[in-house]
Formats: sequence, structure tokens, C-alpha cells
Amino acid sequence: MTTFTETSARHAVRKPRLRGDRSPAASVALHVTLIIASVIAVFPVLWVLLTSLKPAKFATTTDFFKETTFENYTNLIKDTEFLSWFGNSVIVAGLSTVIGVFVSATTGYAVSRFRFPGKRGLMWTLLITQMFPVAVLIVPIYNIMAGIGLLNQPAGLVITYLTISVPFCAWMMKGFFDTIPREIDESGQVDGLTPFGTFWRLILPLAKPGLAVTAFYSFITAWGEVAYASAFMVGDENLTLAGGLQKFVNQYGAQWGPMTAASVLIAIPAALVFLFAQKHLVTGMSAGAVKG
Repeated sequence: MTTFTETSARHAVRKPRLRGDRSPAASVALHVTLIIASVIAVFPVLWVLLTSLKPAKFATTTDFFKETTFENYTNLIKDTEFLSWFGNSVIVAGLSTVIGVFVSATTGYAVSRFRFPGKRGLMWTLLITQMFPVAVLIVPIYNIMAGIGLLNQPAGLVITYLTISVPFCAWMMKGFFDTIPREIDESGQVDGLTPFGTFWRLILPLAKPGLAVTAFYSFITAWGEVAYASAFMVGDENLTLAGGLQKFVNQYGAQWGPMTAASVLIAIPAALVFLFAQKHLVTGMSAGAVKG
């Protein structure tokens, strides 16, 4: 016969269900949902990759593994100006990233740490510039670039992309610098550093997460942009990758083989930059925030 003491002991060892615990049915539903979401996310990329490996006669069919070939890639490199487009994009995106990170970081640090006339107006200006769509800005920017002779020049695209990335990134960097203790700046002043020396030697190494996001955003803005690149650059040798892809589409149809092959090659640098930024995000988050 079960005594009261044994019953109490049995209930005492029974562990209460924690808030984070899930029932088996909920766990199965969660995993099924994640699998479906992953398939939906990967499917377009996989379709483009497999299409790039098919001959032209199977381009619009589902025969992905029939007569697999790398002909689309070889023809793309040999018969088009793809390498020139790639080089132009590397130059434009590289300059946009380097200059964008520097300008955004210095601007964000200035508005985070200093008080100066026009500070509020500057921040509002950076915010308001994000409200205008490309369709509104492309004509006035085109006229400005034409007036100063920067049409069909990489410098014109770099300046244009900076007008897109810097306002957003400066706001983001300002918020990130706000989280870094001001005592670090004061310790730099005690050590005899100038404001820029404090920023460069003490604050910037602690801002790796923000710098990584800024670099990634600036790069992607310049690497994958189409509207400005198509309007400002003419001539096969001057096009970037975004403008060059349009060569494979005409009023009669599209050349799916070269287009998908180019898409795959274009995605590789973007993926590498993302992996680089992700690595620095993780290491930057774990970096120490106190001056030793």
C-alpha cells in the first residue's frame, strides 16, 4: 500500500516543465517548418546553378542533369566582355566600400561624441535622404554627373553609391559608437592622443561589428545595383556586371545559359564578402571593451 510519504516523494522528484521546453509535436512542427523554409530559400539559387550547367536546348526544361556541360561558363568568358565587367565592378565596389566605411565611421563618431553647429540638421539630412526612391533621384544625379564630366566614369558611380550607403551607415555607426563607453575617449586624452588618434587607435578596433556591417552594406549596394549602372555607363568595356547582364536579354528572348552562368559568378564575391563580414562580426563582438 502506497504511503503518503512515498506519494509525496514521487511528486517531489517530478521536474516542472520549463518555459523553453517543447512537446514532441511542437518540435516536429518546428523542424518541418524550418525544412520547408530552407527549401524555399535554396530553391531559386539551386535552379540558377543547375540551369547554368545545361546546354541551350534544355535551358527552359527541368532536365537538369541531361548533357551537363560547362560550355556556358567558357563561352561567357571567351565570347563576351565579362572579365571587363567584372573588373569594373571590383573597382567600383572596392572604392565604394573603402571610402564608404571611412566616411561613415568618421561621421558616426563625430555626431556621437562631439557637439557642433548644425549637428541636428546634419542628422536629419542623412535621414531624409533615405526617403527618396531611385526613380526620383536618378535624373537629378544624372544631370549633376553630366555637368561635372563624370558620366561613363567609375568615379561617378562611386560617388553615386556613396550617396546611398553613407547616410544609412553613418546613422548605424553613430548608434554603435554610442554603446562604447566615453571613458575610453577620456583615457586616450589622458595619454595625450588627439581626437582622431583616439578614434583611430582606441575606438575603431572596438567597432569591428559595426564596421563589418557597414562594409558589407556598402559592397552589396555597389555590387548588385542596376539602375544607376545602366544609366550612367555605356559601351561594353565600361559596363559593370549589373549592366552587362542586360546584354543577354533582348526583345525576342533571353540567353539563359550565359545569364545564369554570369549570375553564379557574380554571387561568389558577394558570398565571400558576407563570410568575411560574418567572421569579423563574431570576433568583434567578443573583443574587449576596456583599455588595459
